Amino acid sequence: MTGGAPRETVIRHRVWVRLTHWLNAAAFLALLVSGTAILLALPRLFWGETGTLGAPAAFELPLPVNLEQTGWGRNLHFLAAWVLVLNGLAYLVLSLRSGHIVRALVPDRDQLAPAHLGREIADHARLRRPRGRETLRYNALQKIAYLAVILLLFPLMVLTGLTMSPGFTTAFPELFTLFGGRQSARTLHFIAASLLVLFLLVHVAQVFVGGAANLMRSMITGRFVVPPAGPEHPETPDA
Repeated sequence: MTGGAPRETVIRHRVWVRLTHWLNAAAFLALLVSGTAILLALPRLFWGETGTLGAPAAFELPLPVNLEQTGWGRNLHFLAAWVLVLNGLAYLVLSLRSGHIVRALVPDRDQLAPAHLGREIADHARLRRPRGRETLRYNALQKIAYLAVILLLFPLMVLTGLTMSPGFTTAFPELFTLFGGRQSARTLHFIAASLLVLFLLVHVAQVFVGGAANLMRSMITGRFVVPPAGPEHPETPDA
């Protein structure tokens, strides 16, 4: 098509946002691979303090037992976990200092209106991508999901992971009281990890629905091309 108005290009993500995003993605992938290897050594989930292959389990996972992968799996898991923690702390500090977490992730007042939320849910169900300047901010469902991951799931992953460390619980035995025992913490760790994997799958699907090339470019170089507004999504004022 020729003769159309030139599309607006903006810098959507700052350098530190892009760096922490990709470092977080790499650390999470390493945690997922190594965590699966560790889980195969005991693919059963318990509640309380103790749990073995022969003990009654709260959950039976349909996975084969494999005791040969736990060595490298634990080492990689421990390394990737600390990368994730340090990277997450850097992101949180920079987000709070710059106002990014409030400006980009807290839902705007208009986004919480019932009519707006209803339209967002309908758009998601129809796999309809946002248009115009509405693409320059996350929608309310995305913001709620991101805040849940940052403020709930990641802290839960870290604390339950530390509860499984004998060295750490020797110094902080209160974690046993908080989670009800080492095996309870392991079960909660698995549930949180499963929810994060679900979030990742939905996140990747949204990237393809929203225009993978444009969104990937914005997360690598920062440059984002604002798509023209359509009749279903008229231009909205900046938040």
